[in-house]
Amino acid sequence: MTSVSTLLAPIFTPLLALWLANRYMSVDAGSMALSIVQIVLIPVVLGLVIRYLVPKLVDRVLPALPWISVAAITFVVIAVVSGSSEAIFTAGWLILLAVVLHNGLGLGVGYGAAKLFRQPVPARRTMAVEVGMQNSGLAAGLAKDYFSPEAALPAAVFSVWHNVSGALMAAFWRRRPLD
Repeated sequence: MTSVSTLLAPIFTPLLALWLANRYMSVDAGSMALSIVQIVLIPVVLGLVIRYLVPKLVDRVLPALPWISVAAITFVVIAVVSGSSEAIFTAGWLILLAVVLHNGLGLGVGYGAAKLFRQPVPARRTMAVEVGMQNSGLAAGLAKDYFSPEAALPAAVFSVWHNVSGALMAAFWRRRPLD
């Protein structure tokens, strides 16, 4: 699901902007696709190749990888936030509210849709995560590159928020049976 939505982003981003903002935003789909390849595809393929070539090394460093991921997204957030400090003070609470509502709605819709289609609990949880947790690093990078540092601000806030909400959700589900 993530791969498909990421690959469709260059097509649907301008269409969604037209629908939601009533303004068509001309985006160079080829350039955006190249950015997506650089931000998403290359690291994933590189990770798979490394896992295949040196599995013992990967197994040894695997426990540290979530922390490396957090550090990397932190640097993305710092880069975006540093260019948007004035906008943060002006609209910070409104952006935080929008991000929390967006994330909560996505988690609920994902879980609810899977439940509607009578999926087992693990599939419901997976759908909730897939719909509710988006690639905020990719969003921040694309917004900054194709729009403005201020446009990347919601993605930067989401980068922080989804780590909080994801951890809370994982802790909640850990204590719930899979029946």
